[in-house]
Amino acid sequence: MRVAVVQLAYGDDEPVGERVARVSELVRRQAGHDLVVLPELWAPGGFAYRQWEERAETVDGPVAQALAEAARAAGVTLHGGSIVERADPVEPGGPGRWNTSLVFSAGGELVATYRKVHRFGFGEGEPRLMEAGSELVVVDVPVAGGDPVRVGLSTCYDLRFPELYRGLVDDGAEMFVVPAAWPAARVSHWTLLGQARAVEDQCVVVQCNTAGTHARHEMGGRSQVVAPDGRVLGAAGPGEEVLSIEVDVSEVARLRAAFPVLSDRRLR
Repeated sequence: MRVAVVQLAYGDDEPVGERVARVSELVRRQAGHDLVVLPELWAPGGFAYRQWEERAETVDGPVAQALAEAARAAGVTLHGGSIVERADPVEPGGPGRWNTSLVFSAGGELVATYRKVHRFGFGEGEPRLMEAGSELVVVDVPVAGGDPVRVGLSTCYDLRFPELYRGLVDDGAEMFVVPAAWPAARVSHWTLLGQARAVEDQCVVVQCNTAGTHARHEMGGRSQVVAPDGRVLGAAGPGEEVLSIEVDVSEVARLRAAFPVLSDRRLR
């Protein structure tokens, strides 16, 4: 499976429309990959809390349409990072907004959405401005010349909650994709936790972080792809970069057969 991890850098001076056009072109350049991944909230801004309400959109809004067209032009499955989704609130008076990931087929169809379960902010930021997702999502991603790969979806802060990933494994996940807006201050946790999730679940982990500085937050970069035994197959630096990695997903089944730790679970 050929994966492109598009680690974007952006700042407050780049208009959202221009960023969407720039990113769409970056995606088009990734033709030949099976899966392309973008970071969390790259269009509205990962820490641009004050702009989220005005930048919120539906899952068929302008950002989604641009991503669908880019996926179709490149002929790739595109994990479009996430948007601030606007929809009817769960409870009356609720924010009616979610941090929602969008996955598009090579034909430009929206094939999966995932609403972030764990909201970062300790009562502020996401917990105040967004609703929590409640469903785990696994999607089959086609691979040229091979079997589809079962990909479990998660977002940024989710990475700190291992029980979510065990749930994805129980649903058949062979790979986890983690788009993020993870700050530089804790980037060592980002890389360590990615390796931990790979080792404990014997899964491939694809982590796509944000670079640059926006809303006074320096982002951490350091996107990486981790093998199911914890080896880092490729890692980005602190700036904008595209990682192109060949992943042997069949290692997941081989490792689980040779070292069947998951079958020894006692608590579920």
